[in-house]
Parts: sequence; C-alpha cells; structure tokens
Amino acid sequence: MSFASLFFDLFSLILLGSAAMVVTSRNPVHSVLFLILAFFNAAALFLIAGAEFLAMILVIVYVGAVAVLFLFVVMMLDVNFAELRDGFQRYAPVGATIGAVLFFELLSVLLGWEFSPGSKIVRLSTIPENVQNTRAIGQVLYTQYFFLFQLSGLILLVAMIGAIVLTHRDRSVAKRQNITRQQSRLVGDTLEILTPRIGAGVQELGIYRPKPIPEPVHHALAAPHEHAHEDH
Repeated sequence: MSFASLFFDLFSLILLGSAAMVVTSRNPVHSVLFLILAFFNAAALFLIAGAEFLAMILVIVYVGAVAVLFLFVVMMLDVNFAELRDGFQRYAPVGATIGAVLFFELLSVLLGWEFSPGSKIVRLSTIPENVQNTRAIGQVLYTQYFFLFQLSGLILLVAMIGAIVLTHRDRSVAKRQNITRQQSRLVGDTLEILTPRIGAGVQELGIYRPKPIPEPVHHALAAPHEHAHEDH
C-alpha cells in the first residue's frame, strides 16, 4: 500500500467520524468544531486527488467564513437546550420518516448508477503539463459556463438581500446617531470645567457622566395676527 492510499484511508475515516459527530453531538458548539474538522479532512482528500484549487476554496470559504460564522452565531444566540430536547421526542417520528425516504432515494440512485461509455477514455486521457488546475477551471468557467456563473451570483445576491430584509427590524430602543445634533451642539453643552477641593468626591460635586445633552429648542414662527397687533 502506497503512502497516498494510506493517507486517503486515514483522512476518509476521520472525515466520516467527524461527520457522524456533527449530527450526534448534543452541544451545537461541538458540532460546529467537528464540522470544521470534516472540512479540513475533505480538503486533504482533494489535495491527494490533485485538486488543490478545490482544497483551498474549501478551507478559505467553508472553514474561514461559513464554519466560523456558524460558531459565532451559535455562541451568541441564547438557545434553550432543554426546550429543544423536549421537542425532539415529539418530532422524532416525522424526522425518522423523512430520513427513511431520503435514504431509499439515495439507495435507488446508487443502485441505478451507470457510467457513460466515454468515461474511461476521459479518465485515462493525458493532462497537459503546462496547464494548472486553477487555470483550467478558469478557462472553462469563464468561457463555456460564463452565463451560468453570473446567474448563480445573481441568485446569491437576491438571497443576501432577502436575508437582510427579513432580519431588519425597526427597534425603538436602539441607539442611533444624530449627526445634525452632534454638529450643532456647543462646548458648554458637553464640557464643564470644575475646580474641586482636595478630597472631594464625584457625587459631592454633582458631576454627571456623561453630561446630559439638552434637547434642542425649536422656536415657532409667530402668527401673522401677532405681528399686526405689534404694528398697531
């Protein structure tokens, strides 16, 4: 057995074990960490297969962005795990039914899989030595599949805008920055110079931190009949 086959079996076993732990782990943080481990092992398998571009994309995009985002979201959300466990038994039959249906669908696909007659010729064809994998993918992606590539980008853009619209909430308690109010305030409204005696405390001096900003006074325009009364 060669070293490539040995490492392929090793990374495959770790990948399968980490994938199983993602599903069976009770702690969501542990599930995300096992997911990161699965991504790294899948990237190692791509390197062994000679697809270094896919390996780097898997590490940069999935591990560096998606998995870290999942980890921060799981850690920041206040998830009630007791409530989730209570609902697990209630929805277990539905989940088992859906899982069985998906399993039989995948099994039917695998049993009915047939290789095309020209697959062996493509697999045994020589690879040009002067063309790297990244360059070959770019040539195919930006020529033959250019419109499909742009269409997938538009779909991701629509999904991003939809996520922003769905999660945007107008909260009245949120603090917002008022640029006009900040630019129009005076030094005396925010700064107060005091000469405290030695040993005087902050509470004794009556210092407020931060100093309350007075509300802007809006001078209403005088009514026309008042001007006429003043003229008389």
